[in-house]
Amino acid sequence: MLLQSKKVWIADQFIPAQIEIDDNKITNIYSYNEKSDALDYGDRRIVPGFIDIHCHGAYGFDTNDANEQGLRNWTKSIVNEGVTAILPTTITQSKEVLTNAVANVAKVVEEGYDGAEILGIHFEGPYLDMEYKGAQPKQYITKPTVREFQAYQRAAKGLIKYVTLATEADEDHELTEYLFTNGIVASIGHSAATYEEAILAFAHGARSQTHVYNGMTPFNHRKNGLVGAAYRVRGMYGEVICDGNHSTLPALYNFFNAKGPDYGIMVTDALMAKGYEPGTRFTFGGNEIEIYEDGSAHLVETKGLAGSTLRMNEGLRILVEEAMVPFNYAINACTINPARCLSIDKRKGRIGVGYDSDLVVLNHDYSVHQTYCLGKAMLQ
Repeated sequence: MLLQSKKVWIADQFIPAQIEIDDNKITNIYSYNEKSDALDYGDRRIVPGFIDIHCHGAYGFDTNDANEQGLRNWTKSIVNEGVTAILPTTITQSKEVLTNAVANVAKVVEEGYDGAEILGIHFEGPYLDMEYKGAQPKQYITKPTVREFQAYQRAAKGLIKYVTLATEADEDHELTEYLFTNGIVASIGHSAATYEEAILAFAHGARSQTHVYNGMTPFNHRKNGLVGAAYRVRGMYGEVICDGNHSTLPALYNFFNAKGPDYGIMVTDALMAKGYEPGTRFTFGGNEIEIYEDGSAHLVETKGLAGSTLRMNEGLRILVEEAMVPFNYAINACTINPARCLSIDKRKGRIGVGYDSDLVVLNHDYSVHQTYCLGKAMLQ
């Protein structure tokens, strides 16, 4: 199969090019119009498929539900926003709920599904801080231990690839070091850690920060906090919710300006309410959540932010058109940067020979014209 456009994102720029796909891989790149019979997308932009490493659910399904059909519907439907790979994300709950949740993801992966690829599981909690827990239920928050995590990983059949934890609760950095040694990303989040504690966590293997600005100690010119560490430690990945609600547009600009093009990661932190109308209420982590007109999710009881219904293509538009983040920074944040963070950047995150044929064709307004998952056109 041959695709072409006058705007194909290669080497940090748009060029006229043809993309040859054989089965699930990109097998060649040609000059525009070099080969005949190519499907021509004109001047629509073709970019790598989006990778969302922090997403709890959508369309009425939450990862903690442990519902096979709900997960399959999610992976099949999320391609409408250009997402070609995800990490289904848990929220703090009882051992039974979390064990069933990760086992369900493993079962679906083993038995098969359509749409966006499940790259693994993002295990958010229960190893969090009480003060910065956000919408996570406090009664299930526990101190991290390697032994307990290993039990969850066995249930997940090795699919847990990314763990959010409050580093100050990880005694002697035991779990952080275990995760690093075993190729699992340790991400500091929902944490009261100081700037200094963050630096020590990095020294012991922490390699990311979860939804920067939210659920962490803020920046102050005398107490730099975790936000200060996100600014200062350019070599630590940082995910950020790019909906304009969780962080202001200038905050998004400042974050990406500090990180540069290689370490910022866009996430949606989307809830099961994605795909539903404003005013819809759901139970999330034992708390009642309501969707506001701007798409944000709030706790009914406290009105606090609890997640989003952000679409990845809309996040890209917000970063570029509203936050004024350079396009290469923004597109990297939802493609090659999460791939690199997960150490899968030799097969995902770029348009190039040998890479998975995960592609998004964008209209001028950032709406998705077509999504290819491993070479298969997903939108009818």
